[in-house]
Amino acid sequence: MNRCGLLTPEKEPVPLKSIEVELEVRDHVATLVSTLLYENKEDKPIEAVFVFPLPGDAAVCHFSAVIGQTQIVAEVKEKQQAREEYDDALSSGQQAFLLEKSDQSPDIFSLSVGSLPPGESASIRLEYVTELAVQADDGLRFCLPAVLNPRYQPQGSEGASVQVTSVPASLVPYSLSFSARVSSPRPISKVESSSSLDPLQYLNAEKTQATVKLAAGHKFDRDVELLIYYTNAHQPTAVLEAGQASAKPGTLMGDPVVMVSLYPEFPQAVMSSVASCGEFIFLLDRSGSMSCPLNNSNQQETRIASARDTLLLLLKSLPMGCYFNIYSFGSSYEHMFPKSVEYSEKTMEKALKKVEEMTANLGGTEILKPLEHIYSQPCIPNQPRQLFVFTDGEVGNTKEVIDLVKKNSGSHRCFSFGIGEGASTALINDLAKEGGGHAQFITGGDRMQPKVMQSLRFALQPVVQDVSVTWDLPKGVSATVLSPPITALFQGLRSLVYVQVTGQVGAAPSTYTVYMVSTTVLLSPPVFTPVCRLTVHRLGARTLIRSLEMEEREHRGQQVGGLKEKVVKLSVQSGVSSSFTAFIAVNKSDGKEIQGPLVRRNVPAPSTPEPPRDPLLQLVSLQKASGCWLLDAALAAALGKTSEEVEKPKPASVNQEVWATVLALIWLHGFKTNAKEEWELLAMKAVSWIHAQNAQCMTECVEAGNTVLGCKVPKDALGL
Repeated sequence: MNRCGLLTPEKEPVPLKSIEVELEVRDHVATLVSTLLYENKEDKPIEAVFVFPLPGDAAVCHFSAVIGQTQIVAEVKEKQQAREEYDDALSSGQQAFLLEKSDQSPDIFSLSVGSLPPGESASIRLEYVTELAVQADDGLRFCLPAVLNPRYQPQGSEGASVQVTSVPASLVPYSLSFSARVSSPRPISKVESSSSLDPLQYLNAEKTQATVKLAAGHKFDRDVELLIYYTNAHQPTAVLEAGQASAKPGTLMGDPVVMVSLYPEFPQAVMSSVASCGEFIFLLDRSGSMSCPLNNSNQQETRIASARDTLLLLLKSLPMGCYFNIYSFGSSYEHMFPKSVEYSEKTMEKALKKVEEMTANLGGTEILKPLEHIYSQPCIPNQPRQLFVFTDGEVGNTKEVIDLVKKNSGSHRCFSFGIGEGASTALINDLAKEGGGHAQFITGGDRMQPKVMQSLRFALQPVVQDVSVTWDLPKGVSATVLSPPITALFQGLRSLVYVQVTGQVGAAPSTYTVYMVSTTVLLSPPVFTPVCRLTVHRLGARTLIRSLEMEEREHRGQQVGGLKEKVVKLSVQSGVSSSFTAFIAVNKSDGKEIQGPLVRRNVPAPSTPEPPRDPLLQLVSLQKASGCWLLDAALAAALGKTSEEVEKPKPASVNQEVWATVLALIWLHGFKTNAKEEWELLAMKAVSWIHAQNAQCMTECVEAGNTVLGCKVPKDALGL
């Protein structure tokens, strides 16, 4: 027997035969249905356990299996009860399936397939709903990980392991088929992918519905990514979904639910006031836990190392003329400068040297004292204060910390970042909520840099506060908002609001208005689209479940208002899994015992090559505070060239710094478009610097730079 389950040269088969994936996208949200087919060609029964990743905010809502002629549909039950039923079924020789969230990581689900008798095949159907992330270019991104396929638990290991056995893609013995159906109140302009697609097929003249499939022959050796683009992406929309016929009116699943999508684009007159000033204070957690790995998928990179790289990008991206300071904290706290200093080449270099030396060596997580010190410093006239807080921990005095931020909310904006799985969601969310900023969580396979740079872009633009959503509803109809309140709107930040509508609802609510007081922009009424699938209900339930789970965590041990019971009840009603529930399915029909000892088998997943070390940070580290680069050996090395290769082709009429800066810009646009959100601000600063030099012969300079680097970046794309 081939113990590890990899294919032998004789090509012994393994249980997994095929994966079929159907995606249904409704405006900004999606339902994914995956069907996995197994066949046991062993002469013994198999107990299979596998672990697979989901998007961090996905909600599993259906799980069923067909074994031979028998169909089994899972029910959501309280977690301990589900585990006991699973154990009882297995011990009496019945087939059973158990699906639950991993205790290690909330975006990992483990599935116990139970006993699969010799010669039998099993088909497992899994369905989940998720919100789609918005990219910088207004595209909506869906990603199907290459390890959606099961990652079996190695023999003798404890618990749900997330280790994955890899084999070359050419040897992966199962097939993948993938199709997507997209519908939206707005026309669909295009669908793109990193993989080959068949042409987009429109289903109606308005182009508001379309289907697309993966081209035949796809090797499942990398993630499948879909990018979906709508026309008028910034127009608010609403999707109205009727309640479930079998559910009781007045319950979440029985009433209609509306999803409102806000993705504002402010008038040019408002956006032209993007700040070139400000006091930027970075408050970094240096407690011992910051030495832990950033995520499960990359054990090498620590949280503190990623934070250091992030501070490098932030410091390079600040505008000339602003002020800054860096605080770090653990059991005690330190500040880089006695008070915020003006941003210059000298102060930036001094700060970067100190950042390089930062380690996770300050003990506990005492955030209150450094915050008190920051707020005791007088604000600098005409330099709005922007506070960036990075932490991976929980603090015992969350309420005191939040009250302090709220008390000082008139003098600053607060942007918060929760690093890793253990960060306190209440602390991170409430820091941003009370500070009029934006919260981000860096979990799973996320990288810190793009999220932080997105927040810096928000910090440099006007913010819309005092957001009010008003519903003009018929008599006897009421609206209950399921989502946390929106406290601020930023250009490029999408907000989804889920609302339960109770009472006799004939058509869509007659009026929907969002008043954005500080810029007096009235958004046009959204387009309503009634749908029959329960995607919106389930995501509304997921939103409410998340809020209740967060509240329960903050009051753990105090039994506040039966929060756990509320979560379990809502989870069971909606069919949406939670941290307190699991899916359980038992086949009780035949009652036949399964003979023989159980054997565990590994299913191989395709290996993906390790990416080479990204030289982006190397190039960024060489940029001067003013925005330019110097023409030297270090720049040549960062561009992958010799000094002679970059110096010799320089046009005679162009000075060295301008030539070096143009080369750096071409390299960023030519080779790092996938990380544009990380370098966009520092590139804008470089372009401003070039304009200030009144440099001549830019067309010749860009052409020569493209030749040197083997690129075809047009001058206009560089902003020159």
